[in-house]
Amino acid sequence: MTDFRQLLRVLQDAHVEFILIGGMAAIAHGAARLTQDLDVVYRRTDENIARLASALKDHSPYLRDAPPGLPFQWDDRTIRRGLNFTLKTTFGDIDLFGEIIGGGGYEQLLPHTIILRIFEMDCRCIDLVHLIQVKRAAGRPRDLDAVAELEALLDENRES
Repeated sequence: MTDFRQLLRVLQDAHVEFILIGGMAAIAHGAARLTQDLDVVYRRTDENIARLASALKDHSPYLRDAPPGLPFQWDDRTIRRGLNFTLKTTFGDIDLFGEIIGGGGYEQLLPHTIILRIFEMDCRCIDLVHLIQVKRAAGRPRDLDAVAELEALLDENRES
């Protein structure tokens, strides 16, 4: 079970620059979906990569679904050499994206974000219009299933 509050707190306390996407973003916008992991797009500057590496290092980050004992070192170098990481931690699962289909990286997504209050923290979150866009672009059945609910929320927001 993922402790979303703790994962967000770890990132916030380390001043990691990230954008909340995926299921947790949908929930933050009012969706009634369940999600198993925290999905974020992180800024790929050297400073932010160092903050991200440091934030998670004490929480046993390990590649999700990798065989036990596989050599894996979570540090700045690993992050710079990679792009997207699906990790398990002591607080649960987190997916870290350097870029996403239909949205790009942090810099491209930034103009399409809003600040939402989540677990008493201000979090940068992809806006509803662009969340729908990236879910469509991802094209996975579970993403496409979420689009109808997100569009209903968007219509509701426009009416109020």
